[in-house]
Amino acid sequence: MNSPQSDSPTVVSPQGQPWHALPPEVALTAIQSSPGGLSDTEARARLERHGPNVLQRVAGEGPLTLLWRQVNNPLIWVLLASAGLAVVLGKVADGLIVLAVVVLNTLIGFVQEFRAGKAIEALTQMVPENATALREGHKVTVPSAQLVPGDVVLLASGDKVPADVRLLAGRNLQVEEAALTGESVPSEKRVEPVEANAGIGDRTSMAFGGTHVTYGTATAVVVATGGATELGRISQLLRETVDLQTPLTKALAVIGRYLTLAILVISAVLLGVGLLRGYGVADSLMAALTLAVAAIPEGLPAIVTIALAVGVQYMAARRAIIRKLPAVETLGSTTVICSDKTGTLTRNEMTVQALWTPSGSYSLSGVGYAPQGELRRGEQTLGSPPGDARELLVAGALCTDAAVLAKDGTWALTGDPTEGALIVAAEKAGLKVEELRTRHARVDAIPFESEHQFMATLNEDGQGGRKLYLKGAPEVVLRRCDVEPGTVLAEVERLASRGMRVLAVASRDLPASHEGLRMEDMSGGFRLLGLEGMIDPPREEAISAVRTCHTAGITVKMITGDHAKTAEAIGAQLGILEGGQVVTGAQLAELDEARLRVAATSANVFARVAPEHKLRLVRALQKEGQVVAMTGDGVNDAPALKQANIGVAMGITGTAVSKEAADIILTDDNFASIAAAVEEGRRVYDNLVKSLAFVLPTNLGLALILVVGVAFFPILHIAGEREPLLAMLPTQLLWINLVATVALALPLAFEAREPDVMKRAPRHPDAPVLSRFVVMRTLLVAALMCAGATGLFLWEYTHEAARSGHEIAIREAQTMAVTTVIMFQIFYLLNCRSLRDSSLRIGLFSNPFVYLGIGALVLLQLGFIYLPFMQEVFDTAPLTLEALGLCALVGAIVLPVISVEKGLRSRRARREQGAGTRRPLRLPRRATVG
Repeated sequence: MNSPQSDSPTVVSPQGQPWHALPPEVALTAIQSSPGGLSDTEARARLERHGPNVLQRVAGEGPLTLLWRQVNNPLIWVLLASAGLAVVLGKVADGLIVLAVVVLNTLIGFVQEFRAGKAIEALTQMVPENATALREGHKVTVPSAQLVPGDVVLLASGDKVPADVRLLAGRNLQVEEAALTGESVPSEKRVEPVEANAGIGDRTSMAFGGTHVTYGTATAVVVATGGATELGRISQLLRETVDLQTPLTKALAVIGRYLTLAILVISAVLLGVGLLRGYGVADSLMAALTLAVAAIPEGLPAIVTIALAVGVQYMAARRAIIRKLPAVETLGSTTVICSDKTGTLTRNEMTVQALWTPSGSYSLSGVGYAPQGELRRGEQTLGSPPGDARELLVAGALCTDAAVLAKDGTWALTGDPTEGALIVAAEKAGLKVEELRTRHARVDAIPFESEHQFMATLNEDGQGGRKLYLKGAPEVVLRRCDVEPGTVLAEVERLASRGMRVLAVASRDLPASHEGLRMEDMSGGFRLLGLEGMIDPPREEAISAVRTCHTAGITVKMITGDHAKTAEAIGAQLGILEGGQVVTGAQLAELDEARLRVAATSANVFARVAPEHKLRLVRALQKEGQVVAMTGDGVNDAPALKQANIGVAMGITGTAVSKEAADIILTDDNFASIAAAVEEGRRVYDNLVKSLAFVLPTNLGLALILVVGVAFFPILHIAGEREPLLAMLPTQLLWINLVATVALALPLAFEAREPDVMKRAPRHPDAPVLSRFVVMRTLLVAALMCAGATGLFLWEYTHEAARSGHEIAIREAQTMAVTTVIMFQIFYLLNCRSLRDSSLRIGLFSNPFVYLGIGALVLLQLGFIYLPFMQEVFDTAPLTLEALGLCALVGAIVLPVISVEKGLRSRRARREQGAGTRRPLRLPRRATVG
């Protein structure tokens, strides 16, 4: 066998042939069963041998494992060590405050992950509880878990197929397999064997566990249960996938490692400097601890989490529900979106778009089941259908059993999607189908059967006679018509090349005395009325969204289980195909890993794919360095959804399995919502970079203030003891790091999107968050902050010590140093609202949360300075109005300096762009797949 769609041992009989390739009687013999089913004794023996018909459950991570993951972080370990050291040195309050920070961060991460990882358990919901089987020739109801290979089961409309079965007999059986194959219409089943290498969507002699019977009845023999079924195979694929780190989590992990190393080295150096300068061991250790507290951005995890949570709210408003917080940012760095076709890029509503009669061709506008559209001949809109078109539409509508009704403001189909399309086509042309059915009452009918590929109805013709209507596969209908087939088949081929499903419609006049229909009535004498071509059309908003993605440098690929011609037509209409070729699952099966990576990169439309193909494609793209978003709604999509960097499931049509495996769920099943989510993801990332550019200078500035103090400030002799002179205490540093920094950084999460957010290429997944810009900005602002705060501290201490003594002077000077840093932060925040433009250009009041944050911090800082209990906790002292003004004046220095830096950087960027030095966007390689 040469197709991966049939290479699994789960679908192979003891004779070595796939079950779908064996005749039914041979299959029954091969599995050692009989038309009357198994005996109870044999069924029990096989249950013992094969195990129950259930899918294996895999236990998820326990709470302790999740909790340990939050704690097992280098920066957390440094903070824990600092807290312990503070307690040992007698600074219990400082140690408890640091410990509280660790507990807060741990709880945020723990809650975030606790509800994830249930995808495999959800697969068990796909198996029904009971099934109807034959045991010893008697019909019995048995729990589906007790079905075994060799059991003969009975299927009827509305049933969920309990296991993988080989059909033995059937009548008009249709099975909805979209969850497994992606097909937009139910699959017509028949008993005859098919080719051994047939893909899963073409195994018409099989029905698979977890799919739904929509029409007809059948008797079948169970050939695979539990983990051996197609559903079980997908469960195994799902277990083999791994959750990937997002670009943000990887970048933050790198930052954490570098910060930890730098903090440990600088703390050790500071410890040595303190000892060399005559500090006591306890004072030197306290200085090193203070440095650790100052340099670690304790508020950063909370800032990142809340920024992502804000992104979740914005995305929810745009119909994208986030299940895992880091997915918000990952969307912003997506380079490839792999989308299912049915219901995501298309409407999942079959629509007649073309009519052909022997007299001419027509087109119908409008999409979906809403009867809104126009009948056209060429460019001419027709108020009412001409005789030939009217006769075709009437016949198509009368030869149906479906109904399309308005419900809650939308049009809903009851019955077969193909028949629904025929009804809506007639309504669009101004024909009232219910009135037609009343005027041309049905006398008899021959329902559609896969064996003969047609449906026929006998109706009153309204003139005292009767008319026999016939619709079905063109080649079947043409055999019964008095027409030259060449021209008609050429038109059938033309419509099929546009991805359409084509039905032929014919009629035959019969006398009023003709009471019922017999198969001999179908032998011939029909007049061909014409052809109706239909397709599941692309969503208009999806076409626009694909265009937006291309502008944003994102490649969109369509991966579907549908036929190649249909995929090609839809891909061309969406603008995805772009002159490339359609690659089928059979072709993918023949490719080694190297050629697969080329095909995955170069081709944009993939048809007739199996679950493992989707998984291989996602992995191949990831090996090419792509950040892959995968959309889907079926069970067949779940492994690829979980493997992808970002899995996007459908909220309306999506199965429980796909939703559990995904990171994001679209509430409207619309591809356009993905483009909106990508836009929000990029905004979130921009705002996170703004937060980093705001937070890190504060931490470095505080560390520099401490280093300058230990290295250069004099050592005081107070009451006979040596006492180091420090500009800030550990608790004051935590006030800045946690309260002030967080209060000001959080409003940045609400900043509006940059104007070019969807006009630039995705950032490289390995691009450092700490870019050259962020590093240089951090050094510049930290140096300004250190110079301003230490300068004011020394000035205030020198003047006040001579007047009021050391104890009052040190508290006032430290209070001024803290307040100066706070003022630096307030003015610097205004600069960080845009990393390139001034606040005037983006709008002073476009983000009112900025001023709420500033107002809240000013009130908190006044409490820090003037409230007695705050003075007790933080060792602060009240400041004069003059001192406050001086702090604000020094802090405001950052505003013009950074404005000049922005201007110089923008001028340089424009100069580089003009010189053509920007790196071009990498185009996908083109290659032939064969």
